Amino acid sequence: MYLVCGEALFDFFSADEAGAPANKVAFQAIAGGSPFNVAVGLRRLGIDTALLAGLSRDYLGQRLRRVLQEEGVRTDYLQEFAAPTTLAMVAVGADGSPHYSFRGEGCADRQLLEEHLPELDAGVRGLHVGSFALVVQPIADTLLTLVRREHGRRLISLDPNVRLNPQPDIQLWRQRIAELAGYADLIKVSDEDLSLLYPGQAPEVLIQGWLQDNAQLVFLTRGSQGATVFSARHGSWSVATPKVQVADTVGAGDTFQAALIAWLTEQELDSPQGIGQLTREQTDALLRFAVNAAALTCTRTGPDLPYRHQLQPL
Repeated sequence: MYLVCGEALFDFFSADEAGAPANKVAFQAIAGGSPFNVAVGLRRLGIDTALLAGLSRDYLGQRLRRVLQEEGVRTDYLQEFAAPTTLAMVAVGADGSPHYSFRGEGCADRQLLEEHLPELDAGVRGLHVGSFALVVQPIADTLLTLVRREHGRRLISLDPNVRLNPQPDIQLWRQRIAELAGYADLIKVSDEDLSLLYPGQAPEVLIQGWLQDNAQLVFLTRGSQGATVFSARHGSWSVATPKVQVADTVGAGDTFQAALIAWLTEQELDSPQGIGQLTREQTDALLRFAVNAAALTCTRTGPDLPYRHQLQPL
């Protein structure tokens, strides 16, 4: 079983039609948040998954719980709070890329404390952490405590997924990601993340630092330009993105992350020791599986992550 940790929220996409009056704004609300999406994506890929998150007792919080239950994601690690559900207002650009504005101060998904952390048994193969839950309090310190505690005992994956709207302090992002990278076995990061975190610096130099620290695999996603893998054992190389008709790119990064974990789990390599044993050929297959899965999500509107039967067999 894989435990995904972090925020759960609703994305509000503008649904205005041409000619709509200016004094009315129509929205379509879709359950989301990067960790929430990764958990759903893993389950759709056939992986036993649970979400460790704070949910509101309000209507939207209970809808999030219902989505998880219907998707088959385990809900026994959820904590409920008398606080509202985070809302993310999403505008999609002409190239399909999303732009976010968050309403989340004091909301339920930020309220996890160390006292809410569960004891994990041997059935939990790994942890995934990412996005703004890494830097908003009190959940940020709670997740850091969990990662420190479980380091070396099970696979730990990290996706910074930088969102400056909920936390604009870039120095805080840098500090926390540097701390977490010291415990992560696998890191997925986008070129957009790195340009925000370290503008003007070569991604390869930063990634080599992570590999020398603790990480064994780092994946750099470049949108329509494909993705690059950096392996502590086998060096680095890139794979192109398949040509697809892009609806939008919402959920593509989360799909890539879920596909990485799913592939490793299917191959029974989802452990710090397992990913250290990957051959170059296996690493390439892992990269291609994740790139193809993310491309499929881009053909759909919103974070509609693929099911296992929709992807090519390994």
